[in-house]
Amino acid sequence: MPKKPETSHDRLNKIVAGAQRNQLQREQAYREQALKLYPWICGRCQREFMRENLQELTVHHRNHNHDDNPADGSNWELLCLYCHDNEHQRLIEAAAQGKPVPGSKKETSATHNPFANLKSLLKGKE
Repeated sequence: MPKKPETSHDRLNKIVAGAQRNQLQREQAYREQALKLYPWICGRCQREFMRENLQELTVHHRNHNHDDNPADGSNWELLCLYCHDNEHQRLIEAAAQGKPVPGSKKETSATHNPFANLKSLLKGKE
């Protein structure tokens, strides 16, 4: 039986599936490392975890860059599902209100312009 030609939709599905598989593998790798490095305790609420409920303990990237996974674990903290969701919700709300978000360029840019009123001040001196 002849093989039907691959469509662009089929190719896209393969690419997406491969990317998801690779992401899952990366996550499993740093999760396993973090669980070996740190005690199984949520870094926020201090809830302790055992093997039975370990799936509820997540790895949070402190700088929010999921590709930044140093072997010493300095960019990770273990958070329970609830605290992890809360952390990300806080960031979403801060961004929506125009507040600085850790790890973003907006956080380091100045918002105050000391010379904004300079022209009007100089006009009064003439």
